[in-house]
Amino acid sequence: MPYLIHLAILIGIYGILGLSLNLVVGYTGLLSVTQAAFYGLGAYATAVLLTTTGLNFFVATFLGVLLTSILALLIGFVLSRFRGDYYALGSFGFNIIIYSIFLNWQSVTRGPLGIPGISRPTIFGLNFSDNLPFLILTVIIAILVYLLCRFIVNSSFGRVLKAIREDEQALQVFGYRTAHYKLTIFVISAGLAAVAGSLFASYITFVDPSSFVLFESIFILAIIILGGLANLRGSLLGAFCLILLPELLRFVGFPSDVAAQMRQVVYGLILVILMLYRPQGLMGEYKL
Repeated sequence: MPYLIHLAILIGIYGILGLSLNLVVGYTGLLSVTQAAFYGLGAYATAVLLTTTGLNFFVATFLGVLLTSILALLIGFVLSRFRGDYYALGSFGFNIIIYSIFLNWQSVTRGPLGIPGISRPTIFGLNFSDNLPFLILTVIIAILVYLLCRFIVNSSFGRVLKAIREDEQALQVFGYRTAHYKLTIFVISAGLAAVAGSLFASYITFVDPSSFVLFESIFILAIIILGGLANLRGSLLGAFCLILLPELLRFVGFPSDVAAQMRQVVYGLILVILMLYRPQGLMGEYKL
């Protein structure tokens, strides 16, 4: 049972990450691979605040989201100058820059040693130190994020995002300042990724740079491609499938020394097969 609770918490955290990235990639059509950087910023901000100032988890999370959103505003402003493949390459570069900061700013992040001893949340006498209450908290936050994302994509703002994805130049003819819309959704997406990072840091009680490498951004991208672009439920389904698949492989009987490699092989095969036969994903509405 504790093992299943652990997997459910991870599915919730990666479900939030999938929802946040789908707003940018699925609904707006911007191929971003910098989500692990914002995920890490939220995690590190929460870790530093909880271990050095003793703030409440929810206050630390709010400050982490605020910090991440400000940085996302600056990064998004630079990325707005790129188009198409160059946008993806630019986001690729920012992911590496943020990772390098985690690794080398040792006076704050402790570099490769990471930050241990991060506390679990408490509020109004409720303690989330056990995994079952933490799972309930994760599910509640994931539901709130899902409802917020659904509100965004069903609003007039969300319809403009879809129009940007379909034909940005045509939208500009009607007077829409599309750069503002793209920057806004980029910042919102980064803030939601920071929430997932705060949950991750508090759940594991430890953060280090290896959790926020470029591969993590690719994994989050794989979640929404598998689940379905421009479909919020698809983001949750993708997280469910890609978190459980490596665990199911444990029962296949692969040798332990190649199990990690087999996980990557399976991810790759799934994506290749999916792109061949269902490029919009399991529940998607849009082809990348």
